[in-house]
Amino acid sequence: MPLEEQEHFLSYNGEVLVFRLSKTKHVEGAADKTVSLCVRRMAFDGDTKLFVQKSSGVFNMRASHLKIEIICCSCTTDSRTGIILPCILMKKKKRNNIFKYLLLLLHSSNHFEQSFHFKLDYELKEDIGLFTGPSVLWRHANKLFSVSSDTCTVQSAPVQVSSVVWTGEIEGEGTVVLGIRTACLPSSEDEDEFSTSDRAIWGSEFFGYAIKTQKMLTGTSFMPHAYGRVVSSVYVCRSEMLKKQLRISLVATTHKNQLVWFQDGLPKGVCELPYEKPCSVKTAVTSSNDLLFVVSFASGNICVVQRRESLQVASKWQKVKSLLVDDFIGSGSEQLLLLFEDDSNTEVLSTFKITDLGAVNYANSINYKSDVPAAEGLQENGLLTVRALETRLQAGCTSVRELRQHLGLKKRVILESCRALINLVEERAHILPTAKEVKCLVSLWDDVENPPHSLSKETSLASKVPEHFKEKLWQRVVGDSLVVGVKLNESFHLSLSDVSLSLVMDQEFSSTLPIIKCQNKIIKLNKAFSALSVSSCQIEPPTKKMKLDLHSKNDLKNKFPKRCSRVQLDGTKTVIAITSLSPLLAFHHVCCMVLLHAKKKKRWNDSLQESKKITVLCGKILLSLDDISNGKYSVKMLRDNSYCTGSMQDILAVLAVSVRFSFQIGSSDFTLTPVNSWLLGEMECTPFKECHDYMSCHKAGNVYGTVFNWTLKNQFEGVLTLFCRNLTVLFQCLHSLTRALPLSCDVKLLRFGSKGVLTEQLSLALEKEMLTLRSSFFSEDGKAENSLTWGNEPSKKISDAPVASLLDSEEAVQQFRKKLQNEREESVLSMNQTMNGAIYQRTALKIAEAQLSSDMIGWRLS
Repeated sequence: MPLEEQEHFLSYNGEVLVFRLSKTKHVEGAADKTVSLCVRRMAFDGDTKLFVQKSSGVFNMRASHLKIEIICCSCTTDSRTGIILPCILMKKKKRNNIFKYLLLLLHSSNHFEQSFHFKLDYELKEDIGLFTGPSVLWRHANKLFSVSSDTCTVQSAPVQVSSVVWTGEIEGEGTVVLGIRTACLPSSEDEDEFSTSDRAIWGSEFFGYAIKTQKMLTGTSFMPHAYGRVVSSVYVCRSEMLKKQLRISLVATTHKNQLVWFQDGLPKGVCELPYEKPCSVKTAVTSSNDLLFVVSFASGNICVVQRRESLQVASKWQKVKSLLVDDFIGSGSEQLLLLFEDDSNTEVLSTFKITDLGAVNYANSINYKSDVPAAEGLQENGLLTVRALETRLQAGCTSVRELRQHLGLKKRVILESCRALINLVEERAHILPTAKEVKCLVSLWDDVENPPHSLSKETSLASKVPEHFKEKLWQRVVGDSLVVGVKLNESFHLSLSDVSLSLVMDQEFSSTLPIIKCQNKIIKLNKAFSALSVSSCQIEPPTKKMKLDLHSKNDLKNKFPKRCSRVQLDGTKTVIAITSLSPLLAFHHVCCMVLLHAKKKKRWNDSLQESKKITVLCGKILLSLDDISNGKYSVKMLRDNSYCTGSMQDILAVLAVSVRFSFQIGSSDFTLTPVNSWLLGEMECTPFKECHDYMSCHKAGNVYGTVFNWTLKNQFEGVLTLFCRNLTVLFQCLHSLTRALPLSCDVKLLRFGSKGVLTEQLSLALEKEMLTLRSSFFSEDGKAENSLTWGNEPSKKISDAPVASLLDSEEAVQQFRKKLQNEREESVLSMNQTMNGAIYQRTALKIAEAQLSSDMIGWRLS
């Protein structure tokens, strides 16, 4: 073949690489000639259905009078980087029958790199292959030779081999060569022991050889011994090491024109091939997840065998110049690219066909009939396949339709719940749909006209909320968090418990789910800003001390006068909601309603309490990407002389998004003046102008912006509270603090607060629990007090006169006996009071909440 007509095709990452040797124009008078190795990257264009050139590259070689040829090309792994690259093996024939071979690597920039070269005194002709390294392997004089980029030295394997049928990677063994060699027959005194046919069968054997470990693999692990002498090519589909045993699946072509599938050394299927002399086999996995075996023949013909219930020839083609397998159309699965011989057209990739024997089928300049069915039952199998696919498609469509219906139903329920909540807050009547009106829904409660907790009751409670219940509604942006705060009126928040905020997105701005997930915190501070605390739990119960006495309620007023918590009387409370900012920015403009949820406490009988749930609309907040970009809601805290500027809302926002840690610092030998020096000196802290007890750190680095509070109990004991962004900042602060403190100082983490505060909280929680139990018996809903009274009340009180005086007469004894019997009956009846189910549920919930609160504080104190 002329030098200009030498073309080699290789598929790489969905592209077709076309290698071609060409001579450059010779300049007169020049002694040397130059031969260029050109490469063209061709990609399939889905619009024109043709291959177009993306890029090209050239590698020039001085040829002089030498003959240069392309031996073979393949994609192998570069051991330096682990990247699979195209490799080209070149041959230069020199004088005195010396052959020089070059191995080139092609990079993505179309740059050729010479990996290595070697010289031989003979020409490579038999079983040449490229594998990982890159390395070259060939057979010569029934011996196996190889050379790699690591050594660049020709090495000979200590095995005799008649032919090499496959070279590749096998799990646990590395690069393995599968071949056929002459078997060593067992020695016997009787030369006629083996017949001619036995010698023909047992005279050759199939074997495997691991190049790196120089280990021989038993041929029976791949196929039975009898198949060894008839195998012409092999392709290993899968290999794995299971329980220290090699499990292999492979296909092989034979000289008998058969394709045989072997599983763990045993034949599992066979198929007759339509042409003679099969020379190679490879696989392709199509979009329908079918495994195709593509067989090439020495005559230039191709056939495809499908593995279904049995191996069957699905298609065949003739006059094929080259066959490539890759994802040429970018669908995520493999297709076959058939390049046909066409003498009338010299353009590269002008006559081709791309197919996966399914939905993919592109052809260009093919003017003869192809894809001839190879089996009589192929058409019938195709119809059965189509029917099965139609059934699967219908089942999939039904599942998708049911899933969409379910998701739509969930969305309707959630939106209806949000509308009910909004109408409740805005004091509008809302009629809930019945189960009949909403398809596929079943009511989980009885439809009663006047349920115990109807929306009308909730609305009536909301209407009793004072108009000026809040002092201010504000918002800040801190990092990736949106902080929304509501400062409550001092007189209003004293009557609330279990206060929380929720953000509901206005439906005018978004049609999606309007509920925004957020975290709630409560911050309390007094008017003089001398005390500030952050809590994520409910407000403390009143600190009034009560002693339960069923005999006399009036004594409580005299012995235990009312007194309330100092923090609640002197301070105001800010309820804060924190949510992630980035999901809201997707809407560009956001309007959210701020709802306050709480329990409003109501006193009666001078001691007992009753809570009603209320929901109040605090207002609306607007948020836009432009305002955030302009820093409208950013926290502004700067250093101004000896103070840190910043509004109270800025301080609250920073404290809300920070993580709080409190440490008790004590020393028996030294005073704790170094702590204050450390804060003002090394940490460069300055107190807030609005709240002197809290200081902001202005030291450069990660600790910048950390808030500190240092409270001295006495000269030898104090509590240091840190508000930091994360644990890394905390560790840096503690590391710096321990270097400033004396060695005798003891630093202890306060996980849940001081012991004295927790003890007081526990007593209040237990008091609330007992009051809840008592109120459940004396509530008006029980409707038992009309007919029952306790035995020691004045109306039923027995005279204080001595019992003996009552027994003077028979009449007095009968009266005493009657009174005693009545009291026994009333006592039994009082222990068997009845109430309806709704009242019982509400009472049980109150008792459980009170018990849970006291249990939690007890656990924290333990």
